[in-house]
Amino acid sequence: MTQTATIVGTVEFRPGDGPMMPIPQGPVDIDLNRTEATLSWVDGETHGAAAMPLTEFKRYVSTGAIALA
Repeated sequence: MTQTATIVGTVEFRPGDGPMMPIPQGPVDIDLNRTEATLSWVDGETHGAAAMPLTEFKRYVSTGAIALA
């Protein structure tokens, strides 16, 4: 099930083995499953997506960095 949210604080993800990368502030679509959250967004002409463990996603929500709609 997809839901919408807004990135309002610092939210980062690690693409593969690379360094942490920020997710731009603004609207995101979120797909949740039992173990992870996949966030997708549009920043200008760039489309991005990131998967993160569900525990990490819940931490961002509880600290207010991600505001659920």
